[in-house]
Amino acid sequence: MHSYLRAIGFSEVIDRIELERLLGIIIDQPTEKKIYNMPNNKEFTEISKMFSKQMGITLRGEIDSEGKFYMEHYYPYFRSQYMSTKEETSIIKRVDTEAYTGMCDDIRLGVSLIFYLQNVVDYLSEGKEKTDRPFPIYLSALSISGKIILPMELDEKLAKNNSADVQYRRQLIAEAKKGNQEAIDSLTIDDIDMYAMISRRAKVEDIYTIVETSFTPFGSESDNYTVLGTIVDMDVLTNDYTGEEVYSLMISSNDVIFQVAINKKDLLGEPVVGRRFKGNIWLQGNIDFNSDKCLN
Repeated sequence: MHSYLRAIGFSEVIDRIELERLLGIIIDQPTEKKIYNMPNNKEFTEISKMFSKQMGITLRGEIDSEGKFYMEHYYPYFRSQYMSTKEETSIIKRVDTEAYTGMCDDIRLGVSLIFYLQNVVDYLSEGKEKTDRPFPIYLSALSISGKIILPMELDEKLAKNNSADVQYRRQLIAEAKKGNQEAIDSLTIDDIDMYAMISRRAKVEDIYTIVETSFTPFGSESDNYTVLGTIVDMDVLTNDYTGEEVYSLMISSNDVIFQVAINKKDLLGEPVVGRRFKGNIWLQGNIDFNSDKCLN
């Protein structure tokens, strides 16, 4: 049973019988089907069904010569409508199944961004030979545990100063990646000063009045993160099959914008634009291998 099914409104699917019934509906009434002809004369197939706008379930497997589908695995998804970044991306196949993860470096985060690839057939058919140039990446996430916290109070002058500091730090990171020793030394000193400042303020202040947003790895899975970000837009979606309501939150964390789907039952607090979301997420990504922008 996939633990993130509840994130898209399937919290009541708790046993194998209900799951098999749901998977049967997807096979019989798919919204989308993609096929890739493999070198061994087998057809690798993605069968998807949407249960509301942007969210659904995808089945992956093979189709035999008689047209029968054999499922290898399935996963719930939430498709973002917003381009989060445009970077050169490494696509890596997972060892245990026909699933792939994408990895790219985003200066805004300062670390490698790893996500579960949604459109594998597109990658196998069109993108496998193109990964040497930047692609638009649409990031989304599923969450089964989150809370709403209040925003930080910043005056206009402080906000401008923070924005200038962030831009300067990004320039240093870009230079450090090229091997600039002065930039590396400057970043090291900045990190030491920041650690000292946080340690001093944390004695008398709540940590969330010091740290506005954060994006850090969580657990043993490479595509799981703990995020703290500002809600810049939101919507409420209804699962057509179960009737459960799901929050669609557009989050800005470290200036990276992505959409998060979380069941109403799993979110503590009332989401409002301007407030912050804190939670654990499973990061997914859809790469547009056919974008005309890739040719620029």
